[in-house]
Amino acid sequence: MAACAQSGDGRQVVAANGRVASDAAGNAPPVVVTAPTDPTDPYEAANRRVLDFNFAVDDAAIRPAAVLYRNSIGNWTRTRIRNVLNNLNEPAVAANSLLQGRPLESAQTVLRFVFNSTAGLGGMFDLEQFGGPPRLERDFGQTLHTWGLPDGPYLMVPVLGPSNPRELTGSVVNGFMNPINYFIPFGANIGRGAVEGLDTRERNIETLDEIRNGSLDSYARLRSLWQQHRDAQLGRVTSDSIDVLDDPGAPAAR
Repeated sequence: MAACAQSGDGRQVVAANGRVASDAAGNAPPVVVTAPTDPTDPYEAANRRVLDFNFAVDDAAIRPAAVLYRNSIGNWTRTRIRNVLNNLNEPAVAANSLLQGRPLESAQTVLRFVFNSTAGLGGMFDLEQFGGPPRLERDFGQTLHTWGLPDGPYLMVPVLGPSNPRELTGSVVNGFMNPINYFIPFGANIGRGAVEGLDTRERNIETLDEIRNGSLDSYARLRSLWQQHRDAQLGRVTSDSIDVLDDPGAPAAR
C-alpha cells in the first residue's frame, strides 16, 4: 500500500503509517496528516499547526535572540549564568526527590545547594567537578509519573514546545514548589524563566537547525526525540544515548 500521496495542490499527504516522500528534486513539501502517525499523538493534525506557529515565532524572535545571546556573551559567562539558574532550582529538585521516596537523593541535593551557594559563589561555580555532590534532574512531572499518573496524549504547546498533560501540569506545579520563588519579585521570576529559555535555545541552535533542515518530517523527528529524552529521564529506557539524528520519516533501511 502506498505510504503517502500527493494532493492536488502539491501538498504532501501522510498516511497512517507515517511515511513521507519527497519530490523529484528531493524536497519534502508541506505535510498534511490524514490520520495520526503515532498512537500517543491523537491530536497530531492540530499539533502540527501549533508547531508551524512555533517555528514562525522561533524564526522571527527566539532564534535571533539566542544567536545574539551567544555572540554577545562569552561561553565562560554563559556557563556562570547557567550554573546560577541551575542552583536556584535545587530546592525544587530536593522537594521532588523527597516526594518520589528518595530521601538520600533529597539530602544530597540540599548539600549540593549549600556547597554551591557558598563555596561556589552563589552557584556560579559547580563544585561537582571538584568532588562535590552531583546534579540530579527531578521535577514534578517525574513525581506524578512515580505516583502512577499516565502520560496522556502528546501535545505541542504554543511557544513552549513538546509536552503532554502530565508534564505540562508538572511544569506549572514545579514553579510553585520552589521556596526561593516566593522571595524573588514576580518580575524577576519572569526574567529568570526567560533567561532559562534563552539559554536552552542557545545550546540547541545547531540541533534544531538539523532537525528542521535535515528531516523528511521534522515534526515526527522532534516528537520522537522528545519522547526518547523524557523516557530516559523517567528511567523507562536503559540506553544513556539518544540518537538526535534519527529520522522517523526516513525510509526503512533495506
